[in-house]
Amino acid sequence: MLKLLQTTETWLRHPTVTKMISFGVIGIANAIIDFGVFSIAYQVLNIPIVPANVLAWMVAVSCSYVMNTMITFRAESGRVLRRKDYLVFAASGVLGMIANTATLLLLSSIMPVYAAKICAIFTAFVVNFAMSHFVVFRTKPRG
Repeated sequence: MLKLLQTTETWLRHPTVTKMISFGVIGIANAIIDFGVFSIAYQVLNIPIVPANVLAWMVAVSCSYVMNTMITFRAESGRVLRRKDYLVFAASGVLGMIANTATLLLLSSIMPVYAAKICAIFTAFVVNFAMSHFVVFRTKPRG
């Protein structure tokens, strides 16, 4: 048991793991935002599934950029919100939104829409973390 705790502690000290955990916690907040906006747009406003999903993504990606700039990637961003960085973040998020929408459309044909939406959010999380870590907030080479 002690060995497991030591291994876990060592693993958690790794900067990428710490970032993944932070990104995940922020991702949970954004998943709630995404799900809430999607639900209102789809159920209350009767917006079709794809436009409702895109609207939810637009709101969530904006919130995600702010929180990840201030928390997860604070060292890389200097906690400064920049239009250029937001546009790169949103552009990289398009891949996540495509994965999200494709998953939602595929799974909504075989399961309830809201269950499919939850699966779609998880799929987008994986894609978005990879894009944020390796593209948007990568450590700049020192020159």
